Amino acid sequence: MSGLNQYETTSDIMPTKKIDAVVIGAGLGGMYALQRLRGMNLSVIGIESGGDVGGVWYWNRYPGARCDLMSIDYCYSFSKEIEEEWSWTEQYAAQPEILAYLNFVADKLDLRKDFNFNTRVVSAKYNEARKTWIVTTDKGDFYEAKYCVMATGPLSVPKDPEFPGTEDFEGEIIFAGKWPHKKVNFEGKRVGVVGTGSTGIQIVPVVAEEAQELVVFQRTPSFTLPMRNMELDDEYLSEVRRNYEGLRDAARNSPLGGMRPRTTRPFFSLPRKQREDIMEDAWKRGGLSFLGAFSDLLTNPEANEQVAEFVRNKISQVVENPDTAERLKPQGYPIFARRACLDTNYYETFNKSHVRLADCLTDPIEGLTKNGVKTRNREYDLDVLICATGYDGLTGAMLAFDVEGKDGRKLKDKWENGARSYMGMVIEGFPNMFMICGANGPAALANIFTINEQNVDWFCDCISHMHRNNYSAFECTESAENEWMSNVASLAEKTLISKAKTWYVGANIDGKPKGLTLYTDGFQNYRAFCSKVAEDGYTGITFEKATVSASSTADSVL
Repeated sequence: MSGLNQYETTSDIMPTKKIDAVVIGAGLGGMYALQRLRGMNLSVIGIESGGDVGGVWYWNRYPGARCDLMSIDYCYSFSKEIEEEWSWTEQYAAQPEILAYLNFVADKLDLRKDFNFNTRVVSAKYNEARKTWIVTTDKGDFYEAKYCVMATGPLSVPKDPEFPGTEDFEGEIIFAGKWPHKKVNFEGKRVGVVGTGSTGIQIVPVVAEEAQELVVFQRTPSFTLPMRNMELDDEYLSEVRRNYEGLRDAARNSPLGGMRPRTTRPFFSLPRKQREDIMEDAWKRGGLSFLGAFSDLLTNPEANEQVAEFVRNKISQVVENPDTAERLKPQGYPIFARRACLDTNYYETFNKSHVRLADCLTDPIEGLTKNGVKTRNREYDLDVLICATGYDGLTGAMLAFDVEGKDGRKLKDKWENGARSYMGMVIEGFPNMFMICGANGPAALANIFTINEQNVDWFCDCISHMHRNNYSAFECTESAENEWMSNVASLAEKTLISKAKTWYVGANIDGKPKGLTLYTDGFQNYRAFCSKVAEDGYTGITFEKATVSASSTADSVL
């Protein structure tokens, strides 16, 4: 008999610990959730499968790993003291600096004492009679908590390679999403990289500096723009600190939740020469300047195609071999419908004599052999194969363990045809459970720090509302969930993001429901909707009265 069943049926078996809230995940959202809940004098335990804080930045240590958002944007805004004490060194920070920042925050707030590391959640089940969640771990512990906070992240379950023969390969296979916590030496080795999304595009130029030979297995070409990274000087950082309040406010009220350029100018509002000048300037400035150059790039197919063709022409200007240049050019889907990649010398790398592009659209991978990768027409001998094959995004982590709500309803069954929730935060039939960055909010389409802080603050305010009113449980109504999902679907039809086969729509996972379930109307509108729900007394949410006072309930679990 499992520990959970013993607890449910035997009065003398008690959970490992009774607490107010359990936070699953110690990434960016989990760290803030734990800190915020502790600040409300609630007892909290965090559970994390990794060995320390950091989430995706704890695992992603591959060569070239770097954030494609500006570092002054990609950080917490809740603490003036942290903002004053931390200094970024680059406009786009590399993984070691981001992880150092997250460790700095964890040290500053003493977060680790309340996290259980190297621990996986096996199940999270709602006990309707007790109005609590029972969370079981792989170490045999189980916790009873009033609130279950899913800080599992949108990109935390790496996708396994789908080609056969991995057990036959006698070389080394390295997964980008679970990179070894040590330096990997590629000198004198024949290296292959499978995957040319954001991760692969970052890996290729760095590994090419060491490897004797490098083969890039490209299945779907990605649009990538030059990052144009630069070091940050003290004068600039001082300016940022003096103006952080205004910068943060601008971020919270922007479509992307960040301090990036934007305009209300449609593409065809300007003559061709002026449009070309703007695109040329965006290319020279680098970063995500293109996203702020015109207002309708994700709604006007003709405008989108002209920008896409501009970038394709740039590939021809950079890559010396005309055939390789043509194969690197993305075709058949809108630019920015896939994740907007930023690179440092990615296209230039293909001018190196020891770097080869394997076009898997015309010569697909059939599997691995003992010597390397076998495509339909040839075999590539390799010493090392790097798999940058992406993630089971948005829903993968939530479905990686058993989540059970009221009446024994399982989340995997509810989401059989795709993720459903209200605001990407709460799920009908799963009371007292919050998602920090759920699949039906802005998630991958906005600054995750901004999303995390907005959503953690929202559900913490909801918890305060419950305690003030002596409520023991809440959940969203089926009608509210349906209306939200109908709105999400309607918005998805209007954006070109839905027109590409990406992890945004589940296209990278066999058998996964297909469709764009992300909220695409901009972070500022999402934030306004969430605020209105709270201001109107939590419309779409039902609350259940506690049988004892909220204070005595809190006292019993503190």
